[in-house]
Amino acid sequence: MNFNEFGFFSIFLVFIIAVLMIDLGVFKSRDKGHVIGFKEAGIWTAVWVFFALCFYVLIYFHGELIHGISNNQELKEYAQQYGHNIRFHSQDFQVNLQKYDRNLSLEYITGYLIEYALSVDNIFVMILLFMAFGVNEKYYHRVLFWGILGAIIMRFLFIFVSAALIQRFSFMLYLFGGLLIFTGIRMFITRNKQEKVDPQKNPIVKFTAKYFAVYPRYVRHHFWVTKNHKTLITPLFVVLLVIEVSDIVFAVDSVPAIFSVTKDPYIVFFSNIFAILGLRSLFFLVMNIMHVFHYLKTGLSVLLTVIGIKMIFSDWLKDNGFTTAHSLYIILFILTVSILASIIFPKKKVEKVIS
Repeated sequence: MNFNEFGFFSIFLVFIIAVLMIDLGVFKSRDKGHVIGFKEAGIWTAVWVFFALCFYVLIYFHGELIHGISNNQELKEYAQQYGHNIRFHSQDFQVNLQKYDRNLSLEYITGYLIEYALSVDNIFVMILLFMAFGVNEKYYHRVLFWGILGAIIMRFLFIFVSAALIQRFSFMLYLFGGLLIFTGIRMFITRNKQEKVDPQKNPIVKFTAKYFAVYPRYVRHHFWVTKNHKTLITPLFVVLLVIEVSDIVFAVDSVPAIFSVTKDPYIVFFSNIFAILGLRSLFFLVMNIMHVFHYLKTGLSVLLTVIGIKMIFSDWLKDNGFTTAHSLYIILFILTVSILASIIFPKKKVEKVIS
């Protein structure tokens, strides 16, 4: 990380922390008992998408600020280092820079769309976890806020370690591609199965019960309580740990998927973070309409499989003129078809016949 990258990255983190602190301040009084409804979730979802699109505009016009590019030589070096599919035919720096910025912004928005779409599957898991652990809906926001804060730290480590491995060992792309294909096929096969979560068999629950003092019941919005001069963690904190671990498992699928679009760890990180920030409000939105888009999981399984295939054959595709724009079109097509199919062919209600 050079000085320019450090500066841009620091400003980005300051912005993210500031937004999170404002969010925490807005909801602080509500954390103790506030159920977020469909309308409120929709407004906050729109706000986070707006922030993500503003960042897209910034990259579109000034993407060079991320790495501090100031001449043609640096431009070509970074384009080669991170495998940007750009052909520079001009010696004019401004012309080449414009082409670079446009491509970088396209990689960012494509990565964001992938992460945001795959977040829906993660939301389904979170809903099951909250229901299985019997968490009061009033405290969903509190758990998700701190869960997402932890996820940002874990994503930072995961993304930059993965980027370093890809830079050092090119075969990692094939491993990631194979993992995505496997995950996509498995998701397609199990798409109609009713997922169940048994808290008693969860390894995190077993671990915390073995090594920590756990209070036997929920204590409103608190993560820990003090009894007889001894600090005990509450079941709500155990749920938070389970959510964190589930996000790590989810990242194993979603992060490699974005590396199929770009090998620039900064673009992967930025697209990830904006998608994660919007995950909380999207959770409350999806929770109210998840029954409508029943073909979405099928679409996500196809999406993961296609991305995995693209990652394995990336060099061949690049040589044959496949660009980031093509990736974006395919992703939009798959998601649009799955959503439209859900609306056109609604899920039939199963009526129980009592004899």
